[in-house]
Amino acid sequence: MRRKIAYPLATLGMVASTLVIASPALAHGYVSSPPSRQALCAAGTVTDCGAIQFEPQSVEAPKGSKQCNGGNAAFGVLNDNSRNWPATSVGTSAKFNWVLTARHRTASWVYYVDGAQVATFDDNNAIPEATVSHTVDLSRYPGRHTVLAVWNIADTVNSFYSCIDLNIGGGAAATPTKAPTAAPTTAPTTAAPAPTATATTTAPTATATAAPTATATATSSATSAPAQNGSAWAAGVGYRAGDVVTYNGASYRCRQPHTSIRSWEPSVFTLALWLPL
Repeated sequence: MRRKIAYPLATLGMVASTLVIASPALAHGYVSSPPSRQALCAAGTVTDCGAIQFEPQSVEAPKGSKQCNGGNAAFGVLNDNSRNWPATSVGTSAKFNWVLTARHRTASWVYYVDGAQVATFDDNNAIPEATVSHTVDLSRYPGRHTVLAVWNIADTVNSFYSCIDLNIGGGAAATPTKAPTAAPTTAPTTAAPAPTATATTTAPTATATAAPTATATATSSATSAPAQNGSAWAAGVGYRAGDVVTYNGASYRCRQPHTSIRSWEPSVFTLALWLPL
């Protein structure tokens, strides 16, 4: 009798365990000046913002959104217009400064005003510098508006989003209009071309003394540390390009205007925000 022995089949071709590792874009960044909504949260200017106050650079979501949070539910607070986000006064154009905490190949940078596209900057898949700036013409949109700045990553489906509230043609235009009105209106009307030089000299002198003095006062009160080059780095301070600070015995020069937050010390974001001296 033939015996039938059934050998257990070791299925070497069992279910292949495919490890799908989600690799989100290594790049992160946001608009630091004029301060975006997440920058205002990180600086504590706007409170109760949730997680975004600790990671303003992380508003990442699939391409194509027109929302301040890019459709990322974790940062829904950025879409809340009832918070009366502070608006920065600019002229008819504005220079938007990005801080990139990690660099990634870039397809383009796109700017929208109230949902309408106003500017595009193509990078053709290049790796950007640690800081990126774009000057955008906003002359067609006077008054208060929200600008949506979008960083489109080249080799992922995602983008990074920043909303910036602006008073376009506001503060910058308002000050010169009021100051010269008193002097130039009287001087040019009363005097002929000869006194023009006197009127011109007098008016700008008054303007330069009055307007900048007020501005300087406001600036120094809001950002006292940057005015003292060589002072120790601190969180919650608005640093300007060129400001020098010390940290852990070393000196650094600010490369990009931004408001500092904890965990963004000069030794951490060297080259992105600070240049060792």
